[in-house]
Amino acid sequence: MKKTILFVILQQFADWEAGYLSSAITMLGQGQYDIKTVSLSQEPVQSIGGFRVFPDYDLSSISKDYEAVFLIGGMSWREKNALQIKTLAEDCYNKGNVLGGICDATAFLGKIGLLNEVIHTSNDLHDLKQWAGPLYKGEAKYMSKQAVRDKNVITANGTAPLEFAKEALLALNAASRQKIEEWYNFHKLGFYTASMPDM
Repeated sequence: MKKTILFVILQQFADWEAGYLSSAITMLGQGQYDIKTVSLSQEPVQSIGGFRVFPDYDLSSISKDYEAVFLIGGMSWREKNALQIKTLAEDCYNKGNVLGGICDATAFLGKIGLLNEVIHTSNDLHDLKQWAGPLYKGEAKYMSKQAVRDKNVITANGTAPLEFAKEALLALNAASRQKIEEWYNFHKLGFYTASMPDM
């Protein structure tokens, strides 16, 4: 049976942050995963790039049996209605399933108190502290890195969709470390630079 991966997308989501990860899971996972999108409702969600997506689930219809939840960054995580995602994120964290957030979604995770016990990153520590407010007590565990993975929680800044995808793939054991590294190097370094195995 395929394992379900949930991608949470809000209005004006960053399509490129979802694109690398979803395509890599599909290509490297060899059919073991089923990618589903989740939003606040099943009305169309438009990405920053203009793609319109009809979510598979709203918050009331999500399957409780899932392998991972990835919160995709964008322009809506600071809006009040984004807090409706809190229960799903907490459920994923408490189950010990893979939980990822990139760009502004990392600050959302801080705002709901899920970054206090894990090493993590975000776009900027000062911004994270200011926006997340009193529930964020994880400053000592903050790292100025592109992406960080700790205890099945992956965080990345908004310029790190490839690093985010790499850490997520490793957390999922979607393929061998060698294949994941090869995929990452190919996309990061380019066709003529990346060292690839002989075909």
